Amino acid sequence: MSIVVIGGGVIGLSVAWQSQRAGLSVTVIDPQPASKASHVSAGMLPPGNEQLYGQPDLLKLCMTSRARIPSFFEELSEFGPTGFRRDGVLDAAFDEEALASLGRQQEWQEPQGVRTERLTAEECAKLQPAFAPALGGLFAPDDGAVDPRVLNATLLKAVEDLGGTVVRQRAVRVENHAVTLDNGDTVPYDRLVLSAGTWTHYIEGLPEGTIPEIRPVKGQILRLRSDTPLLNVTARALSKGKSLYLVPRLDGELVVGATYEERGYDTEVTAGGTNELLNRAAAVLPEVGTLRLAEMSVGLRPASPDDLPLIGPTNVPDVFLSTGHFRMGVQLAPVNADGMVAYLTDGTPSDAVAPFTPLRHN
Repeated sequence: MSIVVIGGGVIGLSVAWQSQRAGLSVTVIDPQPASKASHVSAGMLPPGNEQLYGQPDLLKLCMTSRARIPSFFEELSEFGPTGFRRDGVLDAAFDEEALASLGRQQEWQEPQGVRTERLTAEECAKLQPAFAPALGGLFAPDDGAVDPRVLNATLLKAVEDLGGTVVRQRAVRVENHAVTLDNGDTVPYDRLVLSAGTWTHYIEGLPEGTIPEIRPVKGQILRLRSDTPLLNVTARALSKGKSLYLVPRLDGELVVGATYEERGYDTEVTAGGTNELLNRAAAVLPEVGTLRLAEMSVGLRPASPDDLPLIGPTNVPDVFLSTGHFRMGVQLAPVNADGMVAYLTDGTPSDAVAPFTPLRHN
């Protein structure tokens, strides 16, 4: 069976790779694979976040993906480095409101089987000496982060090493079991996966309503650099009702993010966005001003109409959606890929995946 995946980000590439492992023939169509939202992403893999509160189905999806992450990266490591670190995530509180929220967070996480440790101010300082004095923290030792740029490069290599085809053109139209490219060529398929993030609903040829509009949510992300890592583990700094994520790489890079802006398809880096992230980082990392400014970039998070993923068949035979993962594309890539392979091979997806069928919008 021939599968065509439109979209070469972490979601599309993961689906393509896992489909090949299931014995399917795969073609990926993307003019610039691994260059959009997941390329910009920090790659934090936290045990949970505020987006999951009051969302039992999304929580189950995330926890299922969290359990799958170690084996997913182990399988992928056959093809190259994955950029995966499982050395813990620290949530550090810098005001009383944030400190109180850590207690509620721990109570919420424990029933999910998430192992956490409450830290005193002194213990936070020992774990992250570069931090300004925190009031306390919550450490999740079984979680971590991944470098999406390393991950995507290896996913792309895995697809090609397993005999997959990567077509570096833009898909413009779908009809009669074929995809028309911007150069006029066509690529036939038995089954099609649409995974082009915020550009998915611009693909022509399908009946109106097949693809819900995917809203772009702008996020500006800062990359700083030093000769040695400033932080020991991935962290979220909590204060004034907000969280700032700080993801260190072993090569000395520190990813700081992110802004949240409803500005359509605007991908301009702004002085205001840079200033916001630097000021928030400086409040918790006094040495941040000594780091080199390596990059300021913008990603467009793909948000579905209800801000939940779209995973599974559409009302058009043999056409599937795998998009709309909003802020959690990297985090949900393993469970999404497993679910899509189940659909593509006429199997039954897990109970965690089933609620996210695109048909809920019809």
